[in-house]
Amino acid sequence: MPMTDLDRVPKLIGADVEMGNFIEGADDLKSGCRAARLILREVAGIMRNFGFAAQDSHRKFLPDTGGCAYIDLDHAEFPIPEVLSARDYVAVWHATLRIARQAMLDANEQLPRGQRVCVLVNNSDGLGHSYGSHCNVLLTRRCFDNLFGRKLQYLLYLAAYQNSSIVFAGQGKVGSENGAPAVNYQLSQRADFFETLCGLQTTRNRPIVNSRDEPLCGPLFGDDTLASKLARLHVIFYDSNLCHVACFLKIGVLQIVLAMIEAERINLGLILDDPVDAVTRWSHDPNLQTRARTADGRHMTAVEHQRRFLEEAEQFVAGGGCAGIVPEAEAILQLWAEVLDRLAARDLQALAGSLDWVLKLVGLERALATHRQLTWNSPQLKHLDHLYSSLDTAEGLYWIHEHAGVVRRLVSPGQVERFVHEPPEDTRAWTRAMLLRCAGPGRINYVDWDRITFKLVGPHGFATYQTLWMLDPLAMTKAQTQHLFQMPRSLEDIVSELRRRYEDGGAAAGRSLSVA
Repeated sequence: MPMTDLDRVPKLIGADVEMGNFIEGADDLKSGCRAARLILREVAGIMRNFGFAAQDSHRKFLPDTGGCAYIDLDHAEFPIPEVLSARDYVAVWHATLRIARQAMLDANEQLPRGQRVCVLVNNSDGLGHSYGSHCNVLLTRRCFDNLFGRKLQYLLYLAAYQNSSIVFAGQGKVGSENGAPAVNYQLSQRADFFETLCGLQTTRNRPIVNSRDEPLCGPLFGDDTLASKLARLHVIFYDSNLCHVACFLKIGVLQIVLAMIEAERINLGLILDDPVDAVTRWSHDPNLQTRARTADGRHMTAVEHQRRFLEEAEQFVAGGGCAGIVPEAEAILQLWAEVLDRLAARDLQALAGSLDWVLKLVGLERALATHRQLTWNSPQLKHLDHLYSSLDTAEGLYWIHEHAGVVRRLVSPGQVERFVHEPPEDTRAWTRAMLLRCAGPGRINYVDWDRITFKLVGPHGFATYQTLWMLDPLAMTKAQTQHLFQMPRSLEDIVSELRRRYEDGGAAAGRSLSVA
């Protein structure tokens, strides 16, 4: 059954929890690779048997969560399982940090006295190196093609939104890097590293909007494949967030804005005249007074710019534009408006438990007031900047504030703990995790987000390799497949039934993705 073009799809989210790591007390200054290897070794998962790149062949998929872990260059990276809502994203993000922390603690047990693995959930080492907090969002293929081929104004609109969103999504950073003008403190850890509007690259000449086309829902080529109907926007712009509110808004508002772009509801008056210059200027002003020029000649602060996006989004949501597409859209709007109101009033104390850049700034200013010999150029202040995001709960300033009750929680510790041991129930991550548990490492030949190759027993008792395609990221949910895992059944029977139900040339997947 041929699939029709999809007009809109739920804004499913994935992300990479990318961290800085090193070995404190090691003789070599470049201990990142060794630290990452130690961390990955302590993660319980099923490793791929092969891959096209070194990081792929050493990637572990996690039976507990349906996510994975691997080494990217010289640092550990923990991609999360797919989720539908911004609230689940916050819980899964923090659950993944707990998994990484436990691996760090276990790795430290293997090191000699005087050495320890340190992990920072930041995006810049202060020495000119940046590692991104990447996320990805499900789009229709038509929307993706509009962004990167047909309608430049859509790309400019997305870039404009991302730029001013650092007022709530930035982690904050002492100083500047990458040849940017000197500054004491700025909103975003990533802003200094963006040098162009759009491109495929992620580690040099970084673009504000990344154009990588990797749908992860089967083969890309073909007229009637799911990958010809869907796309995945790869977002490299954002900082890592620890505060729940910042994390929730970063994802939730992005979901709404992308739903607006998908519906072709954009306001050209919000496009920026010079996006690369604007993000640097806005980031370098924690007083939030700097203005950037829009394409129609107006000059706006980042908060004013976000207010205009909020007004557009409120109309869109009121008209039903996010129904079935973005969970809790009204709650996202309400919290977005609340944060912008307080930013406009410069009520930073009220926002300290909500936004990372504010919480970090308040702590740094307190240190400067307490220790008069310190200045913004003091190495001790940069050390405190890094300590903010340390995974070690004894020294990580975020965790100390969270333990003290300063941080505003949007998910409970119980919700976070659940996702340490269980996958999300409303995406294909649930069935991926169940299959990994059922098969175990001895019967898995290859794992990726959209497929698993099993070593099965054939009809004559001989080993045979079969690949189960998991094309639809919104299918194979707990509600759809849990009955297969509730009764004693062989792995062969489970795989056979899933192939029968879901490998109908992608048609079943296409039908489940259709939205009225």
